[in-house]
Amino acid sequence: MRPTLHTERLTLRPLAAGDLDGLVAMNGDPEVMAYIGPPMTAEQVASEHPDWLRGHGDFGLWTGLVDGGFAGVWFLSRDPDDGHAGEIGWRLPRHAWGQGYAVEGGRALVAHGFDTLGLTRLWAETMAVNSRSRRVMERLGMTHVRTYVGAWDVPLPGWEQGEVVYELRAPEAPAPT
Repeated sequence: MRPTLHTERLTLRPLAAGDLDGLVAMNGDPEVMAYIGPPMTAEQVASEHPDWLRGHGDFGLWTGLVDGGFAGVWFLSRDPDDGHAGEIGWRLPRHAWGQGYAVEGGRALVAHGFDTLGLTRLWAETMAVNSRSRRVMERLGMTHVRTYVGAWDVPLPGWEQGEVVYELRAPEAPAPT
């Protein structure tokens, strides 16, 4: 069961049924989805919502709340190729941009992944042109490890510059050989 995490300004609690309206608004915003994919309809979000709620044990989505209001979602997913690693990410509505919430929530998930779950490596991925997310990754202490050009069903502007992968290793984790 995912715990509720607290930072100075955020409460990160497991995604709940009552978060649907915030998710619909956020995922339907073309600016929020600019580096992710086409904006989602309310029906698409509602159809995905049960899977998002379920999560996978200690892994899944957290809703970020600031003064009780929806400030986005953060996730931690187990890496299917490495049982000691996980992927972290975040998505915030525009009203929460530029206030440091992505980094603050990301730091809480980094601590949870390393200290509570015993992971040794965390990674994140975004489009190379997504400078905001790349800055968040860097502020989390992550380093760029590779860039690749993937296949897109619906290419987004900037796709040809590729996807970037950043990672962070637990302080005692050995570097790959």
